Amino acid sequence: MSTNTASTSAISHSPVDAAPAADAPGPRKAAWAGVVSLGLGIFTLVASEFLPASLLSPIAADLGVTEGVAGQLVTATSIIGIVGGPLVVSALPRVDRRTVMVGLTTLAVISNVLVAIAPVFGLMLASRLLLGLAISGFWAMSLAVTSQLVPADRLGRAMTIVNTGLSLATIAAVPAGAVLGDLLGWRTVFLGAAAVGVIALTVQMATLPSVPPTGAPGFGTLVRTAARPVVALGILSVVLIAGGHFAGFTYLRPAFESIGEVTPSTLALLLAVFGLASFAGNLAAGPLADRRLGVLLVAAPTAIGASMVLYALWGANPVVAVAVVSVWGAGFGAVPTMIQTWMARVAPDRLESAGGLIVAAFQTAITIGAAVGGLLVDSVGVQVAFLGGGISAMLGGMVLATARRR
Repeated sequence: MSTNTASTSAISHSPVDAAPAADAPGPRKAAWAGVVSLGLGIFTLVASEFLPASLLSPIAADLGVTEGVAGQLVTATSIIGIVGGPLVVSALPRVDRRTVMVGLTTLAVISNVLVAIAPVFGLMLASRLLLGLAISGFWAMSLAVTSQLVPADRLGRAMTIVNTGLSLATIAAVPAGAVLGDLLGWRTVFLGAAAVGVIALTVQMATLPSVPPTGAPGFGTLVRTAARPVVALGILSVVLIAGGHFAGFTYLRPAFESIGEVTPSTLALLLAVFGLASFAGNLAAGPLADRRLGVLLVAAPTAIGASMVLYALWGANPVVAVAVVSVWGAGFGAVPTMIQTWMARVAPDRLESAGGLIVAAFQTAITIGAAVGGLLVDSVGVQVAFLGGGISAMLGGMVLATARRR
């Protein structure tokens, strides 16, 4: 209790914009190759998560299920992600973190191989649960591991490298899966994902140094971390920002199609603009998080929320739609690095538990945002879903600003 009190007191008297002190715990020499290997791991895991979205029809036909049932292959990874991150962090309190990260990547490789050879849908679904555990655990641990690979005042830039894997996977996985699935078959695509996983695994084994666990172990630490008021406000802000985003993002296609005279090529362009803007936002977030975190905490949620509101009001104009989607994508692309860097400032002694809570919050936000957005789209229209999502994102930014002042 005395440690927690001292930590909270120190945080409350230091601005969040300031990088941690130069003598904060960390290595003498940055292991940037190890950081890159974590980004490669994130790319492999997230790309594997999204692959079924582009392969539902052939998977359903081959395994004798409906496309709706096959779609649960994506849902399964998200659901397990709500508990997977905190579970991995708490259940392995004393294991070298290099071993944990390598083990989780190995689990993803095994999952993809099992999916590729699965003769029945049940085995395939169980294999995807393994992937969900690997993704949530890897992402939850990435903040604490990265913090031990680079100096404290370069953590934002390092997390940008890690999250670049997330951005690239989001942009490339679905179209690549569709093209390769048509050429080679869906099972070969998953074998290919397993091969990429082996490459990531090899790089991790070659570049990641031994990383000792940080903080007190166990589920009790996770609960005590979540109970800290400033951390609780941060987790609430994640649910509001990401939930608001996914209330609209999940229904981008019907929203785009509501614009008059949108051709398939225009639709593809709008989606590409969003993906590229998200990638650019992630790249910009690292330096901003290291030097001007307070500005980023306000700018990113505002960009998301204001863009969604503007789209709901004036998205019928294609030029406006492209501009708004660009700002929206850039804002959301900055969110993962922004949240992770902020959490490292307010809970530097609980990075592993904080990472698990962030993952659980994001997965919860995806589930709630998509569900509430769907209800709004079906009952009152896609514009209202965008308005509600935009207001939620901006409210999340206000909550984060309140947490920053605390």
